[in-house]
Amino acid sequence: MIRWLTMVMVFVGAATAILRYSSRGLGLSLNLTPQTEAQWYLFSLIFLLGAAYGLKHDVHVRVDVLYSQLNPKKRAWIDLIGHTLFLVPFCVVMLYVSWPAVQNSWSIREMSPDPGGLPRYPIKMVILLSFVLLIGQGYSQILKQVRILRSDDEEGSLPVDALREVSS
Repeated sequence: MIRWLTMVMVFVGAATAILRYSSRGLGLSLNLTPQTEAQWYLFSLIFLLGAAYGLKHDVHVRVDVLYSQLNPKKRAWIDLIGHTLFLVPFCVVMLYVSWPAVQNSWSIREMSPDPGGLPRYPIKMVILLSFVLLIGQGYSQILKQVRILRSDDEEGSLPVDALREVSS
């Protein structure tokens, strides 16, 4: 889904740019606010919904340069501590902080202040959804790390079938 959203976002951005510059050459004044905001909303969806996906597939950014050189059990400890002490509490705080703004946005059916702009309240709901998905994926990752740490294997690796079971 993220790939399709990215393709649509790129298409909308390119079409908007082409329309903007070609309309100037023709002396037209087009209102491209909805298209521009749609591109922003698509980017927001990609970023917010992609966070849990990135965590699941381990394609997120890692700052620790030593991590890749550690054995699986040490990596599991780092991931377990990081997810437990930082990821899940951060998501809970973000849900707590975001809830009033999202609730207010829905109660007034917030719209863009720009002429012809799109409604803002639906995209703000995605903020809450993204952190709920990230918490769920965080718990899944925590369970996976605990399973790796409890394995009898010295390296902490799991059989392929066990990894499929944990990741699904």
